[in-house]
Amino acid sequence: MPNLKLQIEYDGTGYAGWQKQHPRKKQKTIQDVIERALRQILSERVRVIASGRTDAGVHALAQVVNFHTHSGIPLKKIQQGLNSLLPQDIAVKRIERVGPGFHSRFSAKSKVYRYTILNHPYREAISRHFVYHCRFPLDLRLMRKEAKALLGRHNFVSFAASGGKARDPLKDIKRINLSDRGHYINIEIEADGFLYNMVRNIVGTLIEIGRGRFPAGSMRKILEGRDRKLGGVTAPARGLCLVKVRY
Repeated sequence: MPNLKLQIEYDGTGYAGWQKQHPRKKQKTIQDVIERALRQILSERVRVIASGRTDAGVHALAQVVNFHTHSGIPLKKIQQGLNSLLPQDIAVKRIERVGPGFHSRFSAKSKVYRYTILNHPYREAISRHFVYHCRFPLDLRLMRKEAKALLGRHNFVSFAASGGKARDPLKDIKRINLSDRGHYINIEIEADGFLYNMVRNIVGTLIEIGRGRFPAGSMRKILEGRDRKLGGVTAPARGLCLVKVRY
């Protein structure tokens, strides 16, 4: 049975995240919308598997999914059909046939997330769904210095969602870059995996550090303390975007 791989871009603003919900909840999810469109094209029910489950309001430039199908419809026709049926806030950028053993989640080597902050006294209208507006001045130099403590393999339970039950809190952050462009600050993190809300909790802590609310050396202490209560608040979902999955 062919195993097909899709690369998908979406604006997560109007969705209750990636993962399909229980029918009783009646919440629209990215997975639901894509599976319905595929059912129309392929005339069969398929289950799409994503590289990771983005939360409500989180976006993706390159979410990767795979699914198995009995259909022999040409790939280009499937992609064209999907993009004609899907709403304007979801687009299929690539489609390809992969080996039977490919799994969009378990075959991934690392994922890259980017968080965008508008650091300016006044908010913007056009970017409101894609950035977090922080009106307080941020010390980017100190934020960069503190972020270095996160590099490498550590127990990241201090940055997991409160009350979460991570099966494996050990993650390897391969890269963390903080860059500024005008009034925008981008925080890009690449790791072999992420705990629930891990990126947003790291960003929230970096913002507190940048505002001077946590002293120098705090990031390492929070990391080693293994207690979510030690860190900063969870940054809003709208500033987060999945930008790449490496295989």
